[in-house]
Order: sequence, then structure tokens, then C-alpha cells
Amino acid sequence: MANVEEIAMASPRMQGMSLGPADLAASRRMKTTRVGGGHPGYLVREDPKEDENAPRAVAQQDLWHYTLARMVDACAATGILPFYGPFGDIADPLACEDQFRNAFLMGCVGAWSLHPNQIDIARKVFSPPPNEVAWAMKVIDEMGDGSGTVMIDGKMQDDATVKQCKVMVELAKLIAARDPEMAKAYNL
Repeated sequence: MANVEEIAMASPRMQGMSLGPADLAASRRMKTTRVGGGHPGYLVREDPKEDENAPRAVAQQDLWHYTLARMVDACAATGILPFYGPFGDIADPLACEDQFRNAFLMGCVGAWSLHPNQIDIARKVFSPPPNEVAWAMKVIDEMGDGSGTVMIDGKMQDDATVKQCKVMVELAKLIAARDPEMAKAYNL
């Protein structure tokens, strides 16, 4: 499969920007020595219950979420591709996949890999699933010029949906141009 960074750099109009969480943490004077991922001290706790001694649910938060979203917005506004930074715990492939997937869903097209075991994770996560690409192509085909609305499989689709679908198909085409296996999976 093609490295998304290679795809990004293949065209002069497709420059990239990446989030370097450790550098950013130091610049912001954040109190963490982790490289990407969550932090066990960055939490949100459920409001107290009537019984103040009752257990309260706690969830770890992603201290990079806001910054990553801002970076993705800046990249979208300037026509460059956003990349997620490194995930530092190379012994935790599950959390790496979670972080990479979050970045993909937010708009990143790839990520740094610190260890060879992260490469297959990045390839899997940053390649749109073939079934979602097929759905996106179906919506685009059925919407015609992209105006108005249609019902597809019982769900309303409109111009915003077409725009979302075009993003998915465009990424699939970039990947398919460099990866025959994915081109076959995407029927491109």
C-alpha cells in the first residue's frame, strides 16, 4: 500500500502538516512527558450523585483533540493534508489504533510511525473501508448533480452528504493510484 505521505508529496498542491505532540507539549509548558495518546491524569468525572459516597464514572480524555481539530481545520482552509503525529507507546497497538482512527475520523490522512508494528495499523486505519467507499460512490451516482435530496436505503441524502462522499472517494482514488490491491478492493 502506498504511504499517504508519498501521495501527499506527489503533487505540489498537496503539501502536508503534522501534529508533533511532544514538541507542542513542551512549547505549551504542558505537564506531560508522553508522546501522543491519552494521559491517565486528563480525566472527566461524572457529576456527584445524591449519595455523595456513591462511585462516580471517570473517563480519560484526549488532551490533543482540540489541537488536532484546529490543525485539520487550518489544513482544510489552506488546501494541505493533515497528518497525525506519533503514538509513543509502541507496546500498545490497540491504543495506537484508537488514536490513529480518531485522527482519521477527524480528517487526517496519515500518521507518523515510530515502530514497524505501527505501519500496518496506519495502513489499515487511514485507508477508507471498501464498503464505505462503495456507499459513497452509490450516493454520488444517485445524487446526480448533487442538488436536492434523495432517499437511499431509507435515509435522506443531500448536497452535504455528497460533499462528504466525495472526500471519501477522493482519498480512495489517491490510495488506489498507488496500491493495486486497494484499487481492486475499491473497484477503481
